[in-house]
Amino acid sequence: MKIVTPDLAHGRRRLDKRKLASVLARRLAWHQAVHDPEREPRNGLRWLPELRRWQAARLAASFEGFMSDPKRKPAAQFFLTDLYGDRDFSRRDADIARVVPKMQRLLPQTLLETLADAVELGALSHAFDLRMAEALQRLAPRRTTLDDALYGKAYREVGLPRLRAHQIDLIVVAGYGLGHALRTRGVSTLLSVLRGPARAAGFGELQSFLERGFGAYAELDDVADFIADIERSEREVSRRLFADHPRPFESLPDAHPPAAKRTRMRNR
Repeated sequence: MKIVTPDLAHGRRRLDKRKLASVLARRLAWHQAVHDPEREPRNGLRWLPELRRWQAARLAASFEGFMSDPKRKPAAQFFLTDLYGDRDFSRRDADIARVVPKMQRLLPQTLLETLADAVELGALSHAFDLRMAEALQRLAPRRTTLDDALYGKAYREVGLPRLRAHQIDLIVVAGYGLGHALRTRGVSTLLSVLRGPARAAGFGELQSFLERGFGAYAELDDVADFIADIERSEREVSRRLFADHPRPFESLPDAHPPAAKRTRMRNR
């Protein structure tokens, strides 16, 4: 199984801030396009809300092991609600679009890269949701609720395994990159200094997002270990779905183990 944490996050070619701002602008334009109901009519498909609800519940269920670990619970909650959950990120991403040209000199390189990854993740995930909703409309035009079997059929009909793998790559680099950036020396002070000006300038949603992430990741003993555990599960779920596994969402052995158990496993 391919595991990219943390090598992909550290091994990619670094862009200077000007080029990175250009990349981010293109990703924001794509993000806006796929969410625009006039430019993308599939946003009105009746299956889309049910699909998003079901996927959020599935991901939350896979995170149950994290919730029993006090050190990992805040980061898991942040991941579900702010990075890869069923939430409208349009205000945050609008803030990113406005803030980068003004603040790219102040924000650390790693944080700018992570914001670009987060936007791409949101755009790609929504693009997949639109394809899934369209497939569900063909497969089950009269049904109103999802189950594992129907989800798997739609997943395989949409296909695109390389893009699915890239989606997981983005989960990894965005999750790891945010944790790394927010734990960098000086970021806490920078966030405190910017709190008032950011809200006054209308960047409150982005500031809140970063502050919530800082608080959540501050509790983690090992960011790479946390993200690697998510990656391992998500890659296996994708493999099972493409293989038409009878129980694609069955937990992996020792998936998201509590802290005490992880320590015992390392010491073997």
